[in-house]
Amino acid sequence: MSAFSGCAAGAMLYSTSPSVFTRLRVTSRMQATSETKVFILCGGLGTRLKEETEFRPKPMVPIGSHPILWHVMQSYSRWGFKRFVLCAGFKSDVIKSYFLNYAPMNSDFTVDLSTNSVAYHSFDHGQDWEVTVAFTGKLTMTGARIARAAAKYLGPGEHFAATYGDGLTDANLKEEFEFHLAGGRVGTVLGVSPPSRFGEISLDGDRVVEFAEKPDFKDAWINGGYFFFHRGFVDRYLTTDEECVLEREPLVRLARDGGLNMFKHKGFWACMDTQRDKEHLDRLWASGNAPWMGPPAGQQGTKT
Repeated sequence: MSAFSGCAAGAMLYSTSPSVFTRLRVTSRMQATSETKVFILCGGLGTRLKEETEFRPKPMVPIGSHPILWHVMQSYSRWGFKRFVLCAGFKSDVIKSYFLNYAPMNSDFTVDLSTNSVAYHSFDHGQDWEVTVAFTGKLTMTGARIARAAAKYLGPGEHFAATYGDGLTDANLKEEFEFHLAGGRVGTVLGVSPPSRFGEISLDGDRVVEFAEKPDFKDAWINGGYFFFHRGFVDRYLTTDEECVLEREPLVRLARDGGLNMFKHKGFWACMDTQRDKEHLDRLWASGNAPWMGPPAGQQGTKT
């Protein structure tokens, strides 16, 4: 039986033969990426990055000149996703202020102080996004944030995307979405196989037979945090109760019910959990070759 465990991106994934899964299949029409809502979890406290999150929510911590949330949205935008629902909570005012002021901060404009009217002369940015900022509670857990936001803003779409506001990838998210639609399951998770943070030593008795500095996980996959779900997932597996954690009962039960597929990705993936992670992403951005921004990578993913 398939199992899914952990809390947030990085949880270990286990899978068996697809023939085991016979339930929870859904028939889907084709759905354009441009009409698919992307729910981004933006409400956590970010306690492991306290030096950056004392005065702002974690998704607003900058990578280069933009908050990491902007980079996550750009990762979707390059594949045609343009409609975002930001599930805000802790210090939501910072996120609201950023997007309310996005046009004047990225444009030339004239203000008529007698009427308080504003005329924009240019929009000096390339974003054509529709952004909804939804306050989902200050201490609400991840599953409840999605459920609360979806109740108001999912709309008629049959499928939706969901992710965290602190993870970046160069995965082909359009290809993952097509894989999700073709797979006929309720949910699809991006599975990634990042290198270990520690060296690995293989022994024969006391003799070292292999020494690998930060090797890739050979046959292990972890939750990369980029999901697609059929809308039925919300009603059947999530609740608006504050304690509903996406990565616990909802995903564990979905996997056990045979309703979760994995889209494998062996390219770039990174999660900003610590100051060291932030500095690594800053260096990639400063290099001018940030993987999540570049042209589509040659190796985008394979079916599981």
